[in-house]
Amino acid sequence: MTTQTPEPPVPSQPIARRFVGKVAFITGAARGQGRAEAVRLAAEGADIIALDLCEDIATTTYQGSTPEDLAQTAKLVEALGRRVVTIQSDTRDFGRMKEGLDSAVAELGRLDVVIANAGMTTGALSWEIDAEHWEVTIGMNLTGAFHTAKAAIPILLEQGTGGSITFTGSCAGVRGLPFLADYAAAKHGVVGLSKVLANELAPHWIRVNTVHPFGVQSGLMMSEISDLLGEHDVYRPLFMPSLPAYMSQPEDIAAAVAWIASDEARHVTGIQLPVDLGRTNR
Repeated sequence: MTTQTPEPPVPSQPIARRFVGKVAFITGAARGQGRAEAVRLAAEGADIIALDLCEDIATTTYQGSTPEDLAQTAKLVEALGRRVVTIQSDTRDFGRMKEGLDSAVAELGRLDVVIANAGMTTGALSWEIDAEHWEVTIGMNLTGAFHTAKAAIPILLEQGTGGSITFTGSCAGVRGLPFLADYAAAKHGVVGLSKVLANELAPHWIRVNTVHPFGVQSGLMMSEISDLLGEHDVYRPLFMPSLPAYMSQPEDIAAAVAWIASDEARHVTGIQLPVDLGRTNR
């Protein structure tokens, strides 16, 4: 009889102080991965600019974040002795987001790390995706990521001290997962955007990478995917990871983002880092 090796514990409070004196801008920071990233970087010394929509999204089956969620992220950062500025904005609204970022950078003094994490998704067979779902998914996952970079890059260039930009990708950004055509199209687009920016910004020592989770246990449960798998069981193997865990924790993704955004990864740019329980190895 074989026994399953227990899963290692969730990453604990970091000892490293890789972000002392630095400021990180994180979108989708009110909960889940974005909050975990804000807390991780703050624990390593960073001041935080935390942005989130803080509204329900009409096309999703789960509830959106709230102003209270964003305020809780700020409290967690402050409890670590770091400064934090919050911005309530839709990343699709470039003017509003840019105004908020510029104001926050003026208050905190600089910008070093950009994490374009905000996103959402829904599930349906490709030919059943309606125009509204397609436009919202592309807008929030791809256009919003572009706006995040577009707002931040001039600040990084003017400082002239380098920096890092990390986009949240997905297994669906490197694989053709069923029921996620709009999301996959957006995340594949994010990979392309990241590769171009990595080349354009390399002369300025600004590194650009993507991190690709599989499933993350952040409370955003997509019931339609489970329902679709129940109806189309033939696709189930495409969603099965290699490691014996169903989902990652937000802290698992935050640990990877903290490394790739830090100077420890100073010679790493233009890559797609999977943090996916081995899913893309299938």
